Amino acid sequence: MHSLLVLIAFEVVSFAAAATGVIFRPGDWYKQLNKPRWRPPDWLFAPVWAVLYASIGLSGWLVWLEAGIAGAALTLSVYAVQLLLNAAWTPIFFGLNRPGLAAVEIMVLWAAILGTIIVFHPVNAAAALLLVPYLAWVSFAAALNLSIWRRNRSTTLSQSTRWKPGGWS
Repeated sequence: MHSLLVLIAFEVVSFAAAATGVIFRPGDWYKQLNKPRWRPPDWLFAPVWAVLYASIGLSGWLVWLEAGIAGAALTLSVYAVQLLLNAAWTPIFFGLNRPGLAAVEIMVLWAAILGTIIVFHPVNAAAALLLVPYLAWVSFAAALNLSIWRRNRSTTLSQSTRWKPGGWS
């Protein structure tokens, strides 16, 4: 029973990273951006991320199951960092309307996911393999983010870096 509760906790924490997507919606700003034709339809993102977040939670639980919190403290810390970086991308891109900054952030996220896979593998190979589709999707998302930023660089820079009394907007 304890193991099942811990699995649920890992899933809740994993899906909590998605909460920023509920708060920071694409909105009109995103709709007006020039996006590449190879961008998937908007409806596809939610189901893909749901599967990925479930896999991320399961992956963390498998490492915990194998080594426990004490035995995998550093490993699970790397895992936690990638979840925080995952949660940070949406407010940067959609909240601040900063695709250039989001592109930098998603590259750091990509490295953190790769790092998580590397540190998970010796503990539980299945846990590491569960993160490979996540890394692949974030690779695609990074390419999409970069494409959107390049296509809209002058527009997004002028909108997001205007000086107003009291600071930058």
